[in-house]
Amino acid sequence: MTIGVLLFSLLERFGLIIAVAFMLLHFSPVRRLGLRAPGGISKLFQVLLFGAFGIMGTYSGNMVFNSLANLRAMGVVPGGLFGGPVVGILAGIIAGGHRILIDVGGFSSVPCGIATILEGAVAGFMGRYLGEKRLDWRYASGIAFAGECLHMVLVLTMSHSFPEALELVKIIALPMIVVNTLGAGLFVQTIRILSMYREKDQSSTAHDILSIANLTVGYLRTGLNPETARATARIIYDRIGVAAVAITDSEKVLAHVGEGADHHLPGRAIRTQATRHVIETGLPMFQHSPEEIGCDHKGCPFLSGINVPLKKGGRIVGALKFYGSKRSSLDGVHFELAKGLAQLFSTQLELEDIQIQAELRANAEIRHLQAQINPHFLFNSLNTIASFCRTSPTRARDLLKDLANFMRRNMSTRGMVRFDEELEQVRSYLSIEQARFGERVRVDLDVAPEARDWMVPSLLVQPLIENSIVHGISHKEEGGVVRLHAKVDRGELCVRVEDDGVGMEEEKASKVLSGGLGSRRDSIGLSNCTQRLEQMYGSRYRLHIRSALGAGTVVWFHVPKNPHLHTAGKMVEN
Repeated sequence: MTIGVLLFSLLERFGLIIAVAFMLLHFSPVRRLGLRAPGGISKLFQVLLFGAFGIMGTYSGNMVFNSLANLRAMGVVPGGLFGGPVVGILAGIIAGGHRILIDVGGFSSVPCGIATILEGAVAGFMGRYLGEKRLDWRYASGIAFAGECLHMVLVLTMSHSFPEALELVKIIALPMIVVNTLGAGLFVQTIRILSMYREKDQSSTAHDILSIANLTVGYLRTGLNPETARATARIIYDRIGVAAVAITDSEKVLAHVGEGADHHLPGRAIRTQATRHVIETGLPMFQHSPEEIGCDHKGCPFLSGINVPLKKGGRIVGALKFYGSKRSSLDGVHFELAKGLAQLFSTQLELEDIQIQAELRANAEIRHLQAQINPHFLFNSLNTIASFCRTSPTRARDLLKDLANFMRRNMSTRGMVRFDEELEQVRSYLSIEQARFGERVRVDLDVAPEARDWMVPSLLVQPLIENSIVHGISHKEEGGVVRLHAKVDRGELCVRVEDDGVGMEEEKASKVLSGGLGSRRDSIGLSNCTQRLEQMYGSRYRLHIRSALGAGTVVWFHVPKNPHLHTAGKMVEN
């Protein structure tokens, strides 16, 4: 076989391998496991996948002088660059070990197998060193070129017969070096394109969450009823690729949009066993078959389903449901999307009770507290969560929980709570702000154990922490530290919040506590806190503040064990 014939033959096989790789990696289950998915199962999958491509490279080669001109490097080098040392080494062992085992005792089998293992190992360690730059076709081509040159050297030095090895290398060297170099580069570029496609798809999903949350916020906060459920279901259905969207209360279907509308009728009792189970247990479920869905209608088109509970005040009040059919299948992204939306919707439903209470109770203090929910903070929080949907879905889920807990507590109507509960509100807020600002926001919580059970007015500490971050350290390019100290001293709880932010002039600080800055949010929040302290415990327990430009701000207050009210008698639970 001549060099030219071998070269064109390998080029033909190389094109086939690239086509197979593109089709396989584009297949949804393979893409979820193989492209940037975390965990040991994903690593094992990558080892087997790239090891298989290495073996394919062996069988796609040509027999030359009782040896194989092969394309193994274009399988194991991309594996090492993509998956790191573990994937590169193990894929190399699979492909190289296979080469040795199919030709035990062959005059070039051992050097060929060793060369493949070394190529996978070098690519793996280079992938770790290069980091995000590893999926660059130039690095893949360079490693494959150097690896195949080493391959030829090993064949010459380790084969049983040097004359045979020399004749073999004269024919296979140029074709193998050229085609493996091109193949490895193109293979990595294929992986890179598919990774970018997946990231774009996840970014689109995050955008859908924000869009849906923004459009539905005006509906579910007025209650869960057929009208609001139908509007919400329609918004979701129009923006995500599912066969149908349904919303139920605890007993009947409130809205159903999409396929199956002929028998999943609004106003009728829930007919799927899966939905009844979710409402009973409160656990989200992914049904992968019609049997798991449990619809009793013979012509039901649904092949898969997602059921997520909707909660209000700790009670399960309904379910959000996605359905998949032959035309529109469901996957894990839809499951996470449903759970995230259910968290937001549950929070919106709880706002209904707050609205009712605000209408029934003409209490100025409660209205001030509710005003502390800043639309900009909510929007920024959702944007931060959306960014983590792509890079860290687990972190995004945790932040959604923190946001839901924050809003739930912020809307709480309780007058007195344990200080430990106030700390939970602070932690929920800080987790969101630290995810948003990163290392620019650093926190030091120093709370004495005896302070945790102390009863304090609700929503008293978090506004102080927020003020330190929003008006203090966020205005410094390098950020800063906010510190919370709490201890019990002489029968009183002593709380101090300080930051090393930009600070403010002394005159402005005094106006902040008196509410003299008009409608500014810092003035409303801090003046609200000091007024509530004075009303409940007397003027000596008011909020105190010390600040100077460039020197940060300190706010502190004391809370006695037994409140002394200066109002009409007794403290009332707001």
